[in-house]
Amino acid sequence: MTSTLQQAAILWSDALLRTLIELRALYERDGPTLNDMAQEDFGKLFIAGERLERCLGAGQDREARHELMNVLAAIRGYAEMLQEDLAASHGELSDSLSRLLKAVQTADAGGETSSRGRSASVTSEPGFILAVDDRQENRELVARYLSRSGHLVVTAASGEEALRTLEQADVDVVLLDLVMPGMDGREVLRRIKEHEDWRATPVIVISGHQDMEDIIECIEAGADDYLFKPFNPVLLQARIKAGIERKRWHDREELYRQQLERNEKFIRATFGRYLSDEIVTDILERPEGLELGGDLREVTIMMSDIRGFTTLSERLPPDAVVKMLNRYLGTMTDIIMAHQGTIDEFLGDAILAVFGAPLAREDDADRAVRCALAMQAAMADINAQNRAEGLPEVETGIALNTGVVIAGNIGSERRSKYGFVGHPMNVTSRIEDHCAGGETLISRSTLDKLDGHYRVAEPLTLKVKGIDQEVEVYRLQGDAP
Repeated sequence: MTSTLQQAAILWSDALLRTLIELRALYERDGPTLNDMAQEDFGKLFIAGERLERCLGAGQDREARHELMNVLAAIRGYAEMLQEDLAASHGELSDSLSRLLKAVQTADAGGETSSRGRSASVTSEPGFILAVDDRQENRELVARYLSRSGHLVVTAASGEEALRTLEQADVDVVLLDLVMPGMDGREVLRRIKEHEDWRATPVIVISGHQDMEDIIECIEAGADDYLFKPFNPVLLQARIKAGIERKRWHDREELYRQQLERNEKFIRATFGRYLSDEIVTDILERPEGLELGGDLREVTIMMSDIRGFTTLSERLPPDAVVKMLNRYLGTMTDIIMAHQGTIDEFLGDAILAVFGAPLAREDDADRAVRCALAMQAAMADINAQNRAEGLPEVETGIALNTGVVIAGNIGSERRSKYGFVGHPMNVTSRIEDHCAGGETLISRSTLDKLDGHYRVAEPLTLKVKGIDQEVEVYRLQGDAP
């Protein structure tokens, strides 16, 4: 019983072989007048013709079909380039090449190789194309096709070589043959689409296999397109143009993303010098947070400053004052932020910080107390540096108070800040006025909120200016043993 492949071959093989015989006769007559490149191309075309005769006598399995498609692709490729080069100077050879191309079209009628519209022009932005095929003639034909259109083409003879090329260069489109020894096209496709830096690179599979299962498998694996051999060069150009455009869009999006990341890092680094990380994050992730207004929050307020700093600054040169102050504020800032406090502002040598806004936590009061203990402990190192540089030693007083305040954006549309308003702010300020150097005073409201155990002295009752009720405070002495 005649095989399906043999039945199809009967319809077109005679015409194709006769045309090759006719073309060879014309070449034997006119070949010596052709340039070296044309002679070389004719030689490769006739070698492909000899392979065709062997293919026509082969079986009907997938490998035989794949080999036949490769041979037809080679014949078509060399014939099209020769016809383009010889049309104006060698009319008979050009006409014979046209008949050969029609015979190839008949051989694969109904596939993507139809030459209708062959004269159509597809213009594309030049791209960097990687053509992967184990057959040298296929690599050469694709490279020459695309180079004529202005593309830069590199080739790879194996899957391993293709992956090495991708590691070394930014490729716009990959043309990938499926059937290759060693690492086949499916494995190359899988590795490309799993690689973080390569997965956006368009991959066009070019194969002699025309099974629907192959097409579905490749598309599901991430292939952007699938062309059959022998491929239509105009169709290939159109697919490459689409692939380059997708790659360019991806590259632009990636560039924009990187610029946004750099801008966000700059914003965080810049505004982080004036606002807490939590406020900056809230502004970046929730722009409506910039609107004026606020809400009620229970917070623990910290106020601290250097005792007698005004007198010290009057006796020291300005540069020494700034150096000493920056050392103190820098150390205290790091400690406050490490304990997730929000620094509201610096007032000369004074620091106003809040624990519990914009993000509230169950241990706000405990973190404020641990922060105050760490700040006082850090004064030893600050003073050691001051002594080493001939600067005076300093002491800080810290007050902690817990209460409900209004927290939010305060000011005007042109100038605003995230701040806090309420009676507990005033109480904290009055407590801080009573702090001695090296002393931390906490209010009863803060003590009641603590879950941890700390050593405190006997309560003190303060009569503070501007507040009718007396304030009960405790001298913080450290963690409980």
